[in-house]
Amino acid sequence: MENYYRELVCFLNARVGNRQVAEDVVHDAYVRVLERTSDTPIDQPRAFLYRTALNLVIDGHRRNALRQVEPLEVLDSEERFASGSPHASHDQAQRLDMLERALAELPSACRDSFLLRKLDGLSHLQIAERLCISRALVEKHIVNAMKHCRVRMREWEAH
Repeated sequence: MENYYRELVCFLNARVGNRQVAEDVVHDAYVRVLERTSDTPIDQPRAFLYRTALNLVIDGHRRNALRQVEPLEVLDSEERFASGSPHASHDQAQRLDMLERALAELPSACRDSFLLRKLDGLSHLQIAERLCISRALVEKHIVNAMKHCRVRMREWEAH
């Protein structure tokens, strides 16, 4: 599915007219696909990914504007933090600790690409220039970081 990343960003950029927003929607689409709980394999991954991304764009328009992704939201959903209870704050702190541990396991270029994108909001091109690597490698690093963090957090939550 990583093969479709650039193609999908270009497709959405043409629809929304903002590359940064298009990249954010594609990231969210990848995360949605990675977070699927169904064991049923996806028959047509490209079509599924496009449909997921378009649904995110439609949802964003329904809310009157495409929302900006909050830092680290890529690894969590808003519902888990909806409660303001002390228990929810404790859960959030535990999840952030797990996220930090998972990120620490990554190679530095992979971790840096992810953090520069999600925390600093840099574009893939800006990250590529800063890290002196190709844009394609930045994209691969970010997707790999998301996958790694999701897998490790699921493992730790299961125990």
